[in-house]
Amino acid sequence: MSRLMHMATGPFAPPVAAEELTAVSADGARLHVEVHGPADSGDAPAVVLSHGWTCSTAFWAAQVRALATDHRVIVYDQRGHGRSPASARLPYTADMLADDLEAVIGATLAPGERAVFAGHSMGGMTMMASAGRPVFREHAAAVLLCSTGSSELVAEATVVPLLPAGALRTRVTRSVLGSKAPLGPVTPVARRILRFATMGPGSAPGKVEACARIVHACPRGVRYGWSHVLESLQLDANVPELAMPVAVLAGTVDRMTPVVHARRIAAALPNCVGLTELAGLGHMTPVEAPEAVTAKIRELTGAYLESEPPSQSQSQSDSEKGADVA
Repeated sequence: MSRLMHMATGPFAPPVAAEELTAVSADGARLHVEVHGPADSGDAPAVVLSHGWTCSTAFWAAQVRALATDHRVIVYDQRGHGRSPASARLPYTADMLADDLEAVIGATLAPGERAVFAGHSMGGMTMMASAGRPVFREHAAAVLLCSTGSSELVAEATVVPLLPAGALRTRVTRSVLGSKAPLGPVTPVARRILRFATMGPGSAPGKVEACARIVHACPRGVRYGWSHVLESLQLDANVPELAMPVAVLAGTVDRMTPVVHARRIAAALPNCVGLTELAGLGHMTPVEAPEAVTAKIRELTGAYLESEPPSQSQSQSDSEKGADVA
């Protein structure tokens, strides 16, 4: 199965990057990175987008296309996803998420350069895992957490219907999310299952198709490996360390990370600048509500980046930033 199975046309087809880079993480893992934006993007506000479990840079296609007209948009494939090879060092850990984001920052942002960071699901967990890292604190002007949680992910997920909360539902959910079985081709049945588990009931067929293609392209070993990180995730203590302005966004019928997670995170943040609950939407908010997510990112860049004076070091070359051109 193709690692790059995604929409070829339409609003959810990934746009062509202005530049492609390879960032090298602390343990040597290589990460595929793309930079999008206008030809002369030196003064454009920077945005870094981090996707979730079983997804890829293609998941942010709508946001990249909309923001790249006047922003420098940086997207990357989490290790094992998209065009980033699977890690040779196992098991996967939450610290790897933070290490990888730090590598992407080093490859794309100049010292002192500030950006708005947006993370969906495991991408939001990446921001929380990075909360105490000096590099992340230096560069994060503001953060958007989309459809994510900091702990109790399996226990509070409702992807298994009919079973009440408790030990049995947790065991069944763990076996479903942590299954080693291949997902196979995208069929009508597969679309229905994915929509039920991850999207709102009113999701348009094109959005379901876009998500299904991305998720089914994730290698089953990577899907299985990261499922154990999500199962044991415990980042509650990291949330108060996100001292920068943080906005939280979630769908009200999210079965993967129910809205209770968003409310809990918002209440624990020291500088929460808004909790947005999107009625009737599920877990895949950047695809289900692309305009709303893009608008929230623009709101953050307008409030926390465009008023900042440009860094004197932003004109450094890629070689000075430590980036390897792929």
